[in-house]
Amino acid sequence: MILALGAISIAASAQTAAAQDLPTGPIFGMPLEGDPSPDTWLFAQTYGNTTTAYRWRWTVYGAGQGMHFGLDFSARCGTPILAIGDGIVKEIDTHGAGPHSLSIIHDNGYVSFYGHLLERVSLPIGTVVDRGQQVGLSGDPDGTCNSRPHLHLEIRNAPNMNVAYNPIPLIDADWDTIMLQSMFPVQFQRDLTNPHQWQYLDEQPDVNFGWRLLNDYEETWPPSWRQ
Repeated sequence: MILALGAISIAASAQTAAAQDLPTGPIFGMPLEGDPSPDTWLFAQTYGNTTTAYRWRWTVYGAGQGMHFGLDFSARCGTPILAIGDGIVKEIDTHGAGPHSLSIIHDNGYVSFYGHLLERVSLPIGTVVDRGQQVGLSGDPDGTCNSRPHLHLEIRNAPNMNVAYNPIPLIDADWDTIMLQSMFPVQFQRDLTNPHQWQYLDEQPDVNFGWRLLNDYEETWPPSWRQ
């Protein structure tokens, strides 16, 4: 069980991934070295129907169906970022999450995306990288390195990158410890007509970019800014 949020259930996660015959289970590694702590990095926001994404569902997260379609790891600017799996550099600075970003395509059918990097990645497109290899440095989306420096990590489908999957069941990590070490509370938005839906770390829905919002609730908790 993860902070009373429920046990990780691989079979219940990544429904679209299963439909596309993509591998499930913990097939990737972590994008940061060491254990979480105030001196290294901390888990800041999970994937899915978070309250933060809900508040900005029409603007920041509108193209992602109102979901937070990645994981956020708070880390000082300049923290080494690691490839989560063997792959090939696919794109650099092409998918937002500035000031710099990187995508790596893997032979298992996934693409990993690393956003808010400090500087443009020096690896040329087509470079072969190994799991655990340093591929960049963490940065700050505001470009200040003192406002909210963090890594934004996504796992999408290859090659189109038009679907995002929940990274938690796909990454081999001690999520219980990571969540317990986090200084940021995890809270999911509730649809009061179906209050148990999408309230666990592993059951968050796949995101199809450009499709309708999944969480434009009429009755919700915490209360909507519109209500």
